[in-house]
Amino acid sequence: MGFFCRNFALSSNSFATHFDSHQFVSRLEQEGLSRQQAEGLMIAIEQVIDESMKGLTNNLVTRNEMEKQQYTQRVDFAKLKSEIQLVEKQDFALLKSENERLLNELDKLKQRLREEITRTQASVRLDLNLEKGRIRDELGIRELKIREVDTRIEGEIGNLRTTMESVKFNILQYVVGTVASGGALLLAYIRM
Repeated sequence: MGFFCRNFALSSNSFATHFDSHQFVSRLEQEGLSRQQAEGLMIAIEQVIDESMKGLTNNLVTRNEMEKQQYTQRVDFAKLKSEIQLVEKQDFALLKSENERLLNELDKLKQRLREEITRTQASVRLDLNLEKGRIRDELGIRELKIREVDTRIEGEIGNLRTTMESVKFNILQYVVGTVASGGALLLAYIRM
């Protein structure tokens, strides 16, 4: 009767078994175990190895799956790259149009500001001219009043001169009359 290598796993494995069960059983028999004990121990160890391999293979992927995943990632990356480039182009176009819109608004604001400054300057000039005219009119009125006062003062001075001349003339008449009377009295006194 010959020994052969067989898989004692309860479930089918998708991986190759690298465990020589015949050699393991023979070794255990040489160490002093009975055939039944050696096979029982071999089955238990094979189950542990099988479970360990299942645990490992659950966390691992096959080469085909890995290549498929790499291809999918490359495709996704290329797609993402093209989407990013498209978004960048769209964003650049949006930024460019927004920049142009802002520049147009800025030009409009500059134009409005120039117009407002021009209007304000014209208004200020008009106000200044009106104020100059009002000041000129007021100065003209004051000059007229000053001339009237000057004329009145000159008239009063003329009246005072006339009055003084009249008083001077009266005093002179009185002095001449007094001197003539005194002279006549003196002559009369001297003749006497």
